[in-house]
Amino acid sequence: MVLDALMAGYAVALSLIAAIGAQNVFVLRQGLRREHVPWVVLFCAASDAILISAGVAGFGVVIEEAPKLVETLRWLGVAFLAVYGALRFRSAWRGGARLDPATDGEQPLVRVLAALAAITWLNPHVYLDTVVLIGAVSTKWGDKAPVFGAGAVLASASFFLGLGFGARLLAPLFRRPAAWRVLDTLTGILMWAIACSLLP
Repeated sequence: MVLDALMAGYAVALSLIAAIGAQNVFVLRQGLRREHVPWVVLFCAASDAILISAGVAGFGVVIEEAPKLVETLRWLGVAFLAVYGALRFRSAWRGGARLDPATDGEQPLVRVLAALAAITWLNPHVYLDTVVLIGAVSTKWGDKAPVFGAGAVLASASFFLGLGFGARLLAPLFRRPAAWRVLDTLTGILMWAIACSLLP
């Protein structure tokens, strides 16, 4: 029963986290550039652990009962994603910058984590997936809910580890300027698409 709860939590969380989203694209980009990858992976895994734990502890109900908080997060998320998407389009248009992760100068860690924090914590979908949905499913496991939550946290950590450190396998492809232009363009499209999906 314990193993069943652990594996169920792992499977549910992995199916949600693996979907292409703003956070995953950001981690992929940092992994390709080999820039602050351990810190980026740790931040994502820790954030998910906090949110999943909150959901399992029953805070999903609190989120559902706080429409003004969700609305504020919605508009902050829309604004940030719109700006971030525009920056990616500008980078794709200009080209010539940040093309070779081996030679390009690193961005400050504080700036990278600040952008990641905004992408992670200003996205209402993150709360719906982790706090509300995983929290709701965990209730079906009764006193094994914490084990279910542990499985979900483990899924998040393993996914971001694989994405962040596995991205370097694509490094040869991204030594080509065109590849970075394509990634920046697709990232911009994704950011704007997510921003539009957040609109009421």
